[in-house]
Amino acid sequence: PRGTTKVKFEERRPSRAVEWPTLAICGACYAGFILSTAASDTIGLLAAAVLLTLSLTLFSSFSHEVLHGHPFRSRTWNEALVFPALGLLIPYGRFRDMHLAHHNDPLLTDPYDDPETNFIDPELWARWGVLRRTVYQVNNTLLGRMILGPIIGLASFYHGDLRAMRAGDRAVLKAYLLHLLGWVPVALWLAYVAQMPFWLYLTSVFLSHSILKIRTFLEHRAHEVARCRSVIIESRGPLAFLFLNNNLHAVHHARPGIPWYRLPGFYAAHRTHFRKRNGGYVYPSYREIFRRHLLRAKDPVPHSHWTREKDQSERAPHPAE
Repeated sequence: PRGTTKVKFEERRPSRAVEWPTLAICGACYAGFILSTAASDTIGLLAAAVLLTLSLTLFSSFSHEVLHGHPFRSRTWNEALVFPALGLLIPYGRFRDMHLAHHNDPLLTDPYDDPETNFIDPELWARWGVLRRTVYQVNNTLLGRMILGPIIGLASFYHGDLRAMRAGDRAVLKAYLLHLLGWVPVALWLAYVAQMPFWLYLTSVFLSHSILKIRTFLEHRAHEVARCRSVIIESRGPLAFLFLNNNLHAVHHARPGIPWYRLPGFYAAHRTHFRKRNGGYVYPSYREIFRRHLLRAKDPVPHSHWTREKDQSERAPHPAE
């Protein structure tokens, strides 16, 4: 299944032994988690849910930094920071392997070989019924992506991983076993320390996924040229911070080893180059994206530039099949 391709771990490493800004983000994530869950009866359930949602969103962005080799030079120490499964739903090992596979830029948006794509094989799309097409078309608006996206994404993700484990993929199985171990400290905390109801914790988990769908909504477009497929959103607002500047996505794909706090400066120094390099796929802000795409799709669901290069028997099936 897509996303199980073995890829070499990111070789680029921080120039310093410890990247303190990134480590500070880690501390902020855990502080928000602790405060929101342990003091929810004091600060109020609404405030606690908001704080936890933002903390889990930031923790996902921090996990993205970890898989690219930050904040330590040691992969072991980096991954120890994200061992507790605060977000509950996605095994870090799967996130790491799938995302690094996604960084194979020539395959970006490929319906089969890009594990993070939202595009569908046109031939598969043609076989779907009206109801399923309608659901995916709604999912291709920003509002639909925020509401339906977490459900569709997780269903496809688990379906693909279950198929991989049934096929004997031990790497996928190992990732889930480690994820179950990562549940242990979270479960103990929620059972014996936290005051937050578990239903509210799950609500915050879902809402964090919903916010993350804002970032991934138009990160990539269908384009014949690989370097023109990744977006640049020139926002410096709260969402850009929550996403740790991954809104400068074309820059991240070109230089994946640059830590989040250096991305804006690097982009500013090479702004003309990157805007030309990605074919002008640029938005000024997330406000503009909401204005243009809250209720209107940016792309069709079936991939408009994808052509079948292999016989169906030579490819792994799409998780949606």
